[in-house]
Amino acid sequence: MTLIAGSRGSKLAVCQARWVKERLEALGYSVELRTIVTSGDRLAHASLPDTGTKGLFVKEIEEALADGAIDVAVHSLKDLPVDQPEGLFIAAIPAREDARDVLVTQGGEKLNELPAGARLGTSSPRRRAQLRALRDDLEAVPIRGNLDTRLAKLAQGECDGLLLAAAGLRRLGLQHRLSQTFSIEEMCPAPGQGALAVEIRRNDNRGAEAVSKLDDRLTRLAVRAERAALRALGGGCQTPVGIHARAENGRLVVFGMVSDPGGTQMARACVYGALEEPEDTGGRLAAELIEAGADSLLKGGG
Repeated sequence: MTLIAGSRGSKLAVCQARWVKERLEALGYSVELRTIVTSGDRLAHASLPDTGTKGLFVKEIEEALADGAIDVAVHSLKDLPVDQPEGLFIAAIPAREDARDVLVTQGGEKLNELPAGARLGTSSPRRRAQLRALRDDLEAVPIRGNLDTRLAKLAQGECDGLLLAAAGLRRLGLQHRLSQTFSIEEMCPAPGQGALAVEIRRNDNRGAEAVSKLDDRLTRLAVRAERAALRALGGGCQTPVGIHARAENGRLVVFGMVSDPGGTQMARACVYGALEEPEDTGGRLAAELIEAGADSLLKGGG
């Protein structure tokens, strides 16, 4: 029997879905790909926040999955809201790509080499706020569109650089375009950044048997901690929130930041926890961020 896998139709989304397809086929399954247009794709010229409206990129795909039009949904995990529709679940989170954010400039300049007033393209409040903390003399300008569109806008001089996720560039074989990779502390990624979510129906035993073989235990534990922290924070849709967890020396390390929308005030925290207690560790990170002042920032950003 053939499994039908659905994803968005962007080049990156199709690349990610093909990655899943190839691995399932290597395990002996037959897989057909189907692309689905989402609300986020239709609103290509709107300014979307980095957190809080992620359902725009998954709603129609999850509806197709729930209705049985597809058997497997492949998402960028950071697009998935922390609360999933009833009857669906994430059956696999494969090993994560590079979760960090990067700078891409036309001439390869790094952040400290750009002149004052240089314009960096990003539609992410999270990246915009952290850019201000790194260099408040640079201007963040809104930019939408798929990766090719953004790179074309850079080449046309619409901006002097782009702030992007490393994972997308690497998956498309464009890592040579990276001018600078930011550390987690310099620019904390969005929860789930760099990871894929392979979602199926809860009652689909056949799909679960196939897809579960793609799961990476350490990535799943890290992502569970990130999503638990995000759920506990409950920030507003315009609030810049970054959370990143990793397994290190047999334990979880979870770093997070919350900023006001203007990037003038920022709360940061880092906690350690047992590998098998990701929700507890994520919850403790949220508590420390709130103690550091995130509560007022979250209320102000909502």
